[in-house]
Amino acid sequence: MEGKRILYVTTEMVPYFPENPMSSQALDLPKIMQSSGADVRIFMPRFGAINERRHQLHEVIRLSGMNMIINDLDQPLIIKVASVPGERLQVYFIDNEEYFKRKEVYGEDNNLFSDNDERSIFFAKGVLETVKKLNWKPDVVHVMGWMSSLVPLYLKKYYSDDPFFQDAKVVVSLFDNGFEGELDKELVHKLAFDKVEADVKQYLEKPTHLGMIQSSLQYADAVAKGEEMIPEDVKNYINQQNIPLLDYCSKEQAKEVYNNFYIEEVMNSN
Repeated sequence: MEGKRILYVTTEMVPYFPENPMSSQALDLPKIMQSSGADVRIFMPRFGAINERRHQLHEVIRLSGMNMIINDLDQPLIIKVASVPGERLQVYFIDNEEYFKRKEVYGEDNNLFSDNDERSIFFAKGVLETVKKLNWKPDVVHVMGWMSSLVPLYLKKYYSDDPFFQDAKVVVSLFDNGFEGELDKELVHKLAFDKVEADVKQYLEKPTHLGMIQSSLQYADAVAKGEEMIPEDVKNYINQQNIPLLDYCSKEQAKEVYNNFYIEEVMNSN
């Protein structure tokens, strides 16, 4: 992957989150691929649980100031950035007072936030608009976590006529981080505002965790297991799909395995 550009879009990452399979891989994999010669960018939400002072986040004025239209409402996009301590990695944070200021991440009192669907839309559009503004054209877009699930949809449908993303390949990593219940039932109608709902409507009429994963896999060129155990319904769905699947591998194996995976399965996919 020497000289290739890989965009990592994750909802959790060490050191901004406690260690778990997703947050650890979101740090380890970019480090590994950067050491292999890839040009790497990382994006994640700026959840209120992230201490800006401790992690030295600062706003990037030249990238902030855009408005994302979510369900016919203008929401201002704020971009912040931080350097990972001891690493040559920068992380871009998607921020918005309405969606990401709260201290809890996905919900409170054992209930999901009612606007998690809009947070997902805002995150997806915010990432892709910022990458365009950076004029950094990715070869691979690798998404992690269900809140990133709408990135493939927006990349392939909302920007379908935009040559900037035309050749980008999509990888979806799967983790055991699902949620119980459903997101807002109006999600499909909110996607319809951007005219991207048609191909995922069947999965998101009842937007469960499985439905979010199914909608992302409609536009994935390959899938990777980010940990050994993934939800049974997701595993069953994957087994029915004709899509390249990378089985879970250890951190020690990752450099060789992911280099081969990106080159042989992802970059060469139709």
